[in-house]
Amino acid sequence: MSELYKKPASELAQMLRSGEVTSVELTELFLDRAEKLNPQTNSFLRINRETALEQAKHADELIMAGNAPSALTGVPIAVKDNLTTTDAITTAGSKILENYLPQYDSTVVSKLRAAAMPILGKTNLDEFAMGSSTEFSAYGPSKNPWDLERIPGGSGGGSSSAVSGFLAPIAIGSDTGGSIRFPAAVTGSVGAKPTYGAVSRYGLIALASSLDQVGPVTNDVMDAALLQDVIAGHDPMDSTSLVDSLGQMADFASKTDIKGLRVGVIKQLASDGFQPSVKARFDESIQMLTDAGAEIVEVDCPSFEYAVSAYYLILPAEASSNLARFDAVRFGERVLPEGNPTIERVMASSREAGFGPEVKRRIILGTYALSSGYYDAYYGSAQKVRTLIQQDFEKAFASADVLISPTAPTTAFKFGEKLDDPLAMYLNDVATIPANLAGIPGISVPNGLAENDLPSGLQILAAAKNDGVMYSAAAGIEKLHNDKWGKRMIDFAPELEAK
Repeated sequence: MSELYKKPASELAQMLRSGEVTSVELTELFLDRAEKLNPQTNSFLRINRETALEQAKHADELIMAGNAPSALTGVPIAVKDNLTTTDAITTAGSKILENYLPQYDSTVVSKLRAAAMPILGKTNLDEFAMGSSTEFSAYGPSKNPWDLERIPGGSGGGSSSAVSGFLAPIAIGSDTGGSIRFPAAVTGSVGAKPTYGAVSRYGLIALASSLDQVGPVTNDVMDAALLQDVIAGHDPMDSTSLVDSLGQMADFASKTDIKGLRVGVIKQLASDGFQPSVKARFDESIQMLTDAGAEIVEVDCPSFEYAVSAYYLILPAEASSNLARFDAVRFGERVLPEGNPTIERVMASSREAGFGPEVKRRIILGTYALSSGYYDAYYGSAQKVRTLIQQDFEKAFASADVLISPTAPTTAFKFGEKLDDPLAMYLNDVATIPANLAGIPGISVPNGLAENDLPSGLQILAAAKNDGVMYSAAAGIEKLHNDKWGKRMIDFAPELEAK
């Protein structure tokens, strides 16, 4: 049992079906690791031992009866704490939701329950998913298992920390501008953002509704594909949910031949601005792809220059609207001011006490961008840039099957290094933001060790609804890398020990 926690979820699922291990045993293994190591990593905001073991027992009964409802039945999973759960408090990393117990499950959580996957607990995140380091969580930052003095990425640093530290075999994240892919890059794990609408957002506490997408956090590409197969599908509760089926991603991930694959290198994301060692690993991967028979083409996406600026107008504007509901009347903790507490003063006091600095910053920015006289100049212009970025992608995919870039400009930085510089923090997502603005799928896979012997990531993008092409390319690239290294990148991570 001691080495089971390092096996991919796909292998664990096979062992469950063959009777080599039970879901209860597996779930207990990860619960023990989570309870022992979470004081160091702060990956989980809460661990649900009792309910997880009940779910594991149910999974074992289904497996023994030959009625396993999914390929991952019995495999335990962690869930980002911005997805509603009826049996666990959901905080979105904020004090304003400190004691919020939802009355309904998010669709993704409902699908996990239907697949009989035990939910280990809820993972940490930057407050309302606003951040790139989890330093903006009201409950303290998560730590990177590769170096506990460094960030695990954000906003979903709890999920990436849990998976890369083997506190959970797989996890769920959400990606608004790179919040799955950036953490994956700096923790040596795999993170996928499906096509917008491929996975329901119902029950996901909204940050920016036109950008948010739920997706997998795993330790290899096949696991991500299997998990997307579980959580994807049309949902009538989500008006943005795709009606079309995108197929079985696991079938695509099983195809690893990249000979003849047209790989586009994005000119704007392959030049200056990236850490030299990150750029060096990326150049080595391009050569590896060339040697394996892929066709490398350079693609020009000139509007990417304005992507970060457009994103940080669109996101705050939508966040300002979405977070208006947290007013201490309908949702959220209530703070009563001294004197005569009018409803306006109660709202102001509650939001002042309940929201952290980054949330307040983005609400103010978004409200300003939407205000009379500035809407067209700021929010309207940002939406026009968004259209130009979508057009750049359309042209790029006319000459390439997938596009690649470094996932993040640097390896994991130390806590506090960028905390007081919002603009520097925002630039962490320079490579990942365009995919969210265009609604296309993207995945980050490990790309070798860079600065300070820390992981770097390779981002692979495909056209909208072409998630299968993305997974096939990612699996092929992953195989090239694993063959080169002799094992998975995650297996180079230092072993965590309880203190």
